[in-house]
Amino acid sequence: MALFKKRTVGKPGEWYYCLEHKKVEEGPECPAKDRFGPYASREEATHAMETAQERNLEWETDPRWHDAGGKGGTPEE
Repeated sequence: MALFKKRTVGKPGEWYYCLEHKKVEEGPECPAKDRFGPYASREEATHAMETAQERNLEWETDPRWHDAGGKGGTPEE
């Protein structure tokens, strides 16, 4: 076991949304698996969950990602 745990150092001006703590952070404070970002502003990071929800809806309703039988799949070329 290592004596010191390597931490990712945050950069001022990079904003993240922590999924674990449900808060906005400047620079990555939490592990990458628990955050969205980076975002250019605090405001963008604040709306991370809404942005993700909108993108998921766009993907789910994109006809290029669903075959005619409604079984899903890959886009047709």
